[in-house]
Parts: sequence; C-alpha cells; structure tokens
Amino acid sequence: MTAQEIRITVNGDVRTVPAGRSVTDLLVDLGLRPELVVVERNREILERGGYAETRLEDGDTLELVHFVGGG
Repeated sequence: MTAQEIRITVNGDVRTVPAGRSVTDLLVDLGLRPELVVVERNREILERGGYAETRLEDGDTLELVHFVGGG
C-alpha cells in the first residue's frame, strides 16, 4: 500500500483502492450500476444521490446490496 492508496472493507473483503475515490467510482470499478445498489458505510446507509460526492476514507467498511431484476 502506498500513500496514494487506502484500505477499505467491502462486504467483508479487504481491498486497497486509490485515495480520493468516490463511492460511485468504487461501484463502477466493481461493475455495478450505482442506481441499483444500496450502500451502507460504517453502519450508516448512504443517500443514493450522494454517492458521487462521498469520498472513501482509509478504514471505511462498506456493505453493498445489489438489486437484481427477475421474474
């Protein structure tokens, strides 16, 4: 890990990501559509409209719930 990277936990898995990334950036990196994901950050559910402005911080714990359509 470099000074330009941070360590976060996503659904129980520790990941190293570039510093300054937003929640939206992370979701896109993971191949997820932000409008179909509920994000809990450090035990607080985030407003979907604020994903792009919410910067990830070292030590953050995120739980992602992805909705899948079907019939």
